[in-house]
Amino acid sequence: MSVVRYLHGKVTLKTHERIHSGDRPYQCRQCDKTFTQQGSLKTHERIHSGDRPYRCRQCGKTFTRQGNLKTHERIHSGERPYQCHHCEKIFTQQCNMKRHEGTHT
Repeated sequence: MSVVRYLHGKVTLKTHERIHSGDRPYQCRQCDKTFTQQGSLKTHERIHSGDRPYRCRQCGKTFTRQGNLKTHERIHSGERPYQCHHCEKIFTQQCNMKRHEGTHT
């Protein structure tokens, strides 16, 4: 095992252990919300700063998170990667599919 992989694993394990310990060492100075990871804090701080670094090339809409941009881009591409396990209905977001699947029970 390489040193880099070992150290990355230690960092990942420590971050994971925070879920169980409740340790949230990164605190927002604006609203006192706390986080287990520094990256999560930095993403959160964009809410306060108004920084929206991810821009849709199609329509110019901006986002604080890259994942939100990728989800938004499905509007333009027509991609619907989530299909209901009970019928053939398809969705752009997994959460919408899961909500829909609840209508079958």
